[in-house]
Amino acid sequence: MTISANEVKTRGVSIFGEMLEKFDELTINVRGKNKYVVMDIERYRELRALELDSLYEKAMDDIKDGRYTTDIDEHLRELRAAIR
Repeated sequence: MTISANEVKTRGVSIFGEMLEKFDELTINVRGKNKYVVMDIERYRELRALELDSLYEKAMDDIKDGRYTTDIDEHLRELRAAIR
């Protein structure tokens, strides 16, 4: 469900509680562009846990496939190169 920022300004944050009873998430539209998402904290925690699980799996794959280093200087060089 999409609501406008103006509607949030007019009705206040109470609109979130009302709308989240009907929808899993709300998109807030600012000047014609979707800009923010609001969701129940439990849904956020579920999504965050899934994200962290995925990152853990990727890290384990990197370790299994030898894509890591234990040399801190080498690691710092790689980080600096990635930033540039």
